[in-house]
Amino acid sequence: MKILQKKQQTPRRRTSLSVREGRASADELSQRYAFRRNRTLTGSLVSDVGSAGEYNSELRSPRVQTHHLRKHRRRLFFYFVGVLLVVLCLFWLIYESIARVYITVEADIPPTTTSIYEQGVQNYLNSHIFERSRLTINTGSLVSYLQENGFPEVAGADVEPRPAGFGASTIRLVMRRPVVTWKTGATQLFVDAEGTAFGRSYYATPQVEVVDQTGIQTVNNQVLASDRFLSLIGLIIGKLAAQGFTVSRVVLPENTTRQLLISIEGVSYPVKFSVDRPAGEQAEDAARAIRYLAGRGIGAEYVDVRISGKAYYK
Repeated sequence: MKILQKKQQTPRRRTSLSVREGRASADELSQRYAFRRNRTLTGSLVSDVGSAGEYNSELRSPRVQTHHLRKHRRRLFFYFVGVLLVVLCLFWLIYESIARVYITVEADIPPTTTSIYEQGVQNYLNSHIFERSRLTINTGSLVSYLQENGFPEVAGADVEPRPAGFGASTIRLVMRRPVVTWKTGATQLFVDAEGTAFGRSYYATPQVEVVDQTGIQTVNNQVLASDRFLSLIGLIIGKLAAQGFTVSRVVLPENTTRQLLISIEGVSYPVKFSVDRPAGEQAEDAARAIRYLAGRGIGAEYVDVRISGKAYYK
C-alpha cells in the first residue's frame, strides 16, 4: 500500500521561496543596501509633512519644487536683464562715439579746404583716444591743438548733439573774423580783434588799410609784420570798437618802428599810439581825449596817447 501512495511534493511556492532563501552574494548586498552606505535620503514627498532641511534634501515635495523653480526663473530673469543692460550700454557708447568726423564752418569754404580740418581733428582724436565720444571730447583742448598745428584761424569748436550717422559726428568750427589785413610781398596776413595773426580768412577782406611809410627796407617786412606787431594793431582796433570808434586806416610813420598813426571814422585828426604801451589803456585814453575835444569844439592836428595817464594834442 505504501508503494501505491503518491510521493508528497513540495508546493512550488515553497520551493521558490526555499531557493531564494539562499545566502546573497556580496554584489547583491552592495546593490541592495547601497543607499545606506553612500547617502541619507531626507525630505518628504507630502506637502503637508515638513522635514528638517527640506529645501536642501533630495526628496522634495511639490511645494519645494515649485519654490525651487520660481527661484531659478528669477535668477534667469536677472541674468537676462543684466545682459540686456550691458548690450544697451555698449550700443549707447557706440552711438555716442566719434569714429568719423564731418566739419561744418559758419563761413563759406570749399569742400577741399574742409578736408584739411577733418584731418586735423582726426589727428587730435588719434592722440586722445578717450575723447572719441561726444560725451568726453574736450573742445577747448581740440581748439588749442588745431591752433598750435597749423590752424591759428580756428577760434572755437562745438560738437553737434545729434549724430551724423552711426559712429559719426559733426563738429562746427568757428573761424576768426579779421579786422585788419597786411600784405607783405607774396604773403597776406590777417588779424582779428583779439590780436591773433593768421594766414587763412574766409570772410570779406577788412576795410582797414595798413600803410607803411617808414622807408625801412626789410626782407618781406619780417621786422614790422611780426605777430606781436600785428597783434597790437588788432587789439587797438578791437578796443577802439568797444569804445564806439571805427578805425579806417593805420599808418606806420616815417623814421620809426615804435609808433602807429591811426585814423578814426568821423574824427578829422589821427591818433598816435605806441607799441610799448598796452592797447587797452591807449584806447581808453584816446576815447577820453576825442570826447573831450569834441565836447569843447577844439580842433587838433593830432592826439598823442603814447604816455601813460596823459594825452596831448596839437
